[in-house]
Amino acid sequence: MERPGPSEVTGSDASGPDPQLAVTMGFTGFGKKARTFDLEAMFEQTRRTAVERSRKTLEAREKEEEMNREKELRRQNEDIEPTSSGSNVVRDCSKSSSRDTSSSESEESSGSSDDELIGPPLPLQMMKEPGNHIEEDIVGPLPPPFYEDAEDDDDDDDDGDSEEEENPVQKIPDSHEITLKHGTKTVSALGLDPSGARLVTGGYDYDVKFWDFAGMDASFKAFRSLQPCECHQIKSLQYSNTGDMILVVSGSSQAKVIDRDGFEVMECIKGDQYIVDMANTKGHTAMLHTGSWHPKIKGEFMTCSNDATVRTWEVENPRKQRSVFKPRTVQGKKVIPTTCTYSRDGNLIAAACQNGSIQIWDRNLIVHPKFHYKQAHDPGTDTSCVTFSYDGNVLASRGGDDTLKLWDIRQFNKPLFSASGLPTMFPMTDCCFSPDDKLVVTGTSVQRGCGSGKLVFFERRTFQRVYEIDITDASVVRCLWHPKLNQIMVGTGNGLAKVYYDPNKSQRGAKLCVVKTQRKAKQAETLTQDYIITPHALPMFREPRQRSTRKQLEKDRLDPLKSHKPEPPVAGPGRGGRVGTHGGTLSSYIVKNIALDKTDDSNPREAILRHAKAAEDNPYWVSPAYSKTQPKTMFAQVESDDEETKNEPEWKKRKI
Repeated sequence: MERPGPSEVTGSDASGPDPQLAVTMGFTGFGKKARTFDLEAMFEQTRRTAVERSRKTLEAREKEEEMNREKELRRQNEDIEPTSSGSNVVRDCSKSSSRDTSSSESEESSGSSDDELIGPPLPLQMMKEPGNHIEEDIVGPLPPPFYEDAEDDDDDDDDGDSEEEENPVQKIPDSHEITLKHGTKTVSALGLDPSGARLVTGGYDYDVKFWDFAGMDASFKAFRSLQPCECHQIKSLQYSNTGDMILVVSGSSQAKVIDRDGFEVMECIKGDQYIVDMANTKGHTAMLHTGSWHPKIKGEFMTCSNDATVRTWEVENPRKQRSVFKPRTVQGKKVIPTTCTYSRDGNLIAAACQNGSIQIWDRNLIVHPKFHYKQAHDPGTDTSCVTFSYDGNVLASRGGDDTLKLWDIRQFNKPLFSASGLPTMFPMTDCCFSPDDKLVVTGTSVQRGCGSGKLVFFERRTFQRVYEIDITDASVVRCLWHPKLNQIMVGTGNGLAKVYYDPNKSQRGAKLCVVKTQRKAKQAETLTQDYIITPHALPMFREPRQRSTRKQLEKDRLDPLKSHKPEPPVAGPGRGGRVGTHGGTLSSYIVKNIALDKTDDSNPREAILRHAKAAEDNPYWVSPAYSKTQPKTMFAQVESDDEETKNEPEWKKRKI
């Protein structure tokens, strides 16, 4: 069927239901029915085309593989030469079997020999091996001689590679480091939010500083510093599981919760210190040691104090604690907890006490501990940290007796491993697990000028000391290994916070601020005048509001007064009405010039007569005025002092 021409289309449009509409609109084809598309048919056609192309590609690939296989078989047949009768027998058997198969299909179906071989003949060495039988069917090309040894070697290489991959030391991100200057005193608290965007540090100088990795440049400066607990040392800082709040534990008896920007959210109430039973008070009555957020429940946290209690709190109810846990000795006496933490699922609460014991409670059962080990560390020493592994089965404790121990909470009767020779001099020296749970990390303390503090790594499976990093010439107090960033944060005793990372193994964090160059302050911006807001001033005296610094600089450049270059100081006696640098007043200027005047004016007469000849030859000032009355200049005779004394009367002489 032929497609109508343009004239025919126009005629069909004109003969439509409303022919005048096309003339009115000014174009032809108005009112023509739109073309419809069958989407299902289009999809089906596309699918068929794709299937056909895939089939052709697969067939071409199979043909190519078959040709390569035939070439490989032909090459192997050419390489293998018959060197014994056994190989000739095999070859004759293969030839006879091939003749039998090509004779007729009926003979094959009736009963062909099970001993026929498909493919090239066996090598001579494989024929001699007792384990290889010719009667077995062999499909495909034969392996080369000594193939078993080659496979064994490959297995050994794979085992070596797997061992290298399983080596946890290679995963330690310590190739690069940055140093954050917190202050001059010990950094006793570190906290990193779950996303790894912000780091918060606290120290013995009462300051809490906020560091934003995305906003920092190479100068590594904190964007905020505050003292949330006034004159109390900061002992613990921790972000909540949502990252919007920070728990601040100081030397006071009241813990605080601040938001990401440092503004106070809540403050725990102080208990009544005159009540004997600490369970009847609403809060702590003595100095705090540490605190921890619940890993699952938002707004719940825990603190331990010198009042021999461990208390849980809720952010919505700062006027009273949620529950009270009271550690006790075997005899039932009070004992002070020095550190506490939640398990990974939040169902257990662990606390280490001053008598060397570790006690673990069920979160909902506050009466008796679920696990109690009496002599986990030496009595009288402050166990500075207890932490759970990521799988929740192992507990690590950092003791004040210079040891680090691992415990299995499923068999809490003896430690799994123990490492000694780890000196500590701070009550908040902590330990942590690596993100893959294969390493345990802790820091060591040193006396000032007696070496360097180290970050020591132990393998969890064998508890061997596999690696260590020299941090600085001071003690290593805090350590934190973030699982998302794969970066290690360290707080030291000389006021530094160091971040260790690896460009290939780590993510974000310190990598964001290292690549940014340090921004230099522009001098023009520092000289810009501050804008003074005067809302009640008259409009004629009100300054125009500054829209931007750039526009204000452009205006100041056009102003001749503001853009006037300051004149340099005057050197010498001064010029242009300006006094020299020797003095700022007229009197000082005159005194200075008089003192420096080198002309001899001791005899004014001689000084005037020095110019007498020039005045007589060229009279200009005085001589013309006396030309008529005194044509010849006459000067008065000056007598000496002796002559004046002689001519004086007698009474004057006697008076003198």
